[in-house]
Amino acid sequence: MSGLLALPWEDVLVPHVLRLLPLRQLLSLRRVSRAFRELVRLYLANMRRFDSAQIAPAIPRAAFLTLLQDNKVLQQLALQSCSDWLTDGELLPVIRQNHHLQHIQLKGCAQLSCQALMAISLSCPNLRRLSLAHCEWVDSLSLRSLADHCKALEAVDLTACRQLKDEAICYLVQKCSRLKSLSLAVNANVGDVAVEETAKCCPELEHLDLTGCLRVKNDSIRVLAEYCPKLRSLKVKHCHNVAESSLSVLRSRGVELDVEPLPQTALVLLQDMAGFAPFINLQI
Repeated sequence: MSGLLALPWEDVLVPHVLRLLPLRQLLSLRRVSRAFRELVRLYLANMRRFDSAQIAPAIPRAAFLTLLQDNKVLQQLALQSCSDWLTDGELLPVIRQNHHLQHIQLKGCAQLSCQALMAISLSCPNLRRLSLAHCEWVDSLSLRSLADHCKALEAVDLTACRQLKDEAICYLVQKCSRLKSLSLAVNANVGDVAVEETAKCCPELEHLDLTGCLRVKNDSIRVLAEYCPKLRSLKVKHCHNVAESSLSVLRSRGVELDVEPLPQTALVLLQDMAGFAPFINLQI
């Protein structure tokens, strides 16, 4: 052990050895001696990526505070396994001292408030990817702040952010035109207005999730097909007003869809019976 510690810490051990160890093992290494405790502290203060899931399915609050208290160079932060207890009190100090964050994952962190998103907006100008899935505290005002200050965003997950309506989504996509991935799933407030504005403002869009957006209809899907030539996947399951008549263009381009077309035999039969096969809803 003493031979290992004799190696240069900042030039060898931190960048080339400790970075290969899972966080769970680093926490165990801290208990070996005071020297190892200081070595791990140095590593933690300089690590670029922190994923709480690497430590345990549910990381304790005390461990979280200890691990990140000295770090000011984080680029990626994933805290979904802290969702049971994470509040603004624990998150805001980390956000405010890490201005280089590019990826933030807060899926299911329901005890946060809109102040968390405000802090992210003001402290993380280089943010590229943000997941706020199932964070129902996200409101239109905090989302507008995000759009105003984080214009380099490429991926945003707003699944089940049910306070948000078309107007807030439109403001986001108008300001963040580099978006490549967007989820508006499980939000009955989202309709054609938001989808059409997304299509017109985000020509680089590759992935769009509209699962369960009950107000989305065929017209906006057609606009999406017209304005988003790079679209690779579209989720419209449980969008009961979206039919194959609008999806067929995307399907013919090879866009991955999560609903299957009605078999041709069934289409012929329905056309014979009612003459409206091109307009029927294909989702069950």
